[in-house]
Amino acid sequence: MTRTTAQDALVSLLRLAGRIEQSLSDVCARHGITHDQYNVMRILRGAYPEGLPRFEISQRLINRAPDVTRLLDRLGRGGLIERVGSPEDRRLSLSRITESGLALLNRLDPEVLAVHEAVAMGLSDNEKQELGRLCGAMLR
Repeated sequence: MTRTTAQDALVSLLRLAGRIEQSLSDVCARHGITHDQYNVMRILRGAYPEGLPRFEISQRLINRAPDVTRLLDRLGRGGLIERVGSPEDRRLSLSRITESGLALLNRLDPEVLAVHEAVAMGLSDNEKQELGRLCGAMLR
């Protein structure tokens, strides 16, 4: 089988994604959490202080996690998030980030930014914008 331009591009993209994932996982591990836990906390920071239900968190995750409930439980046991009842629907549980969780994200932010900058340092601002546009187009 002859390789196509699409295959070459996507293999390169997958290799890059794997390298980024590993670098971010290493940063998170130094702070005692997984990359998936970091992503949940990042999502909840964006919804602070209201919080989000589990199904909405799982829809926003970068990588599909098979058991978001277990991720939330671990973060809750660590005091990084809390679960509260929804004021509108008593059957619904909302997860929201705690002050401890926000503090941890604030400590992680410079290291995560450094990974992002290191990966993209060979690109001009216009190339970074174009990469974002191309990736967005492929996600549709």
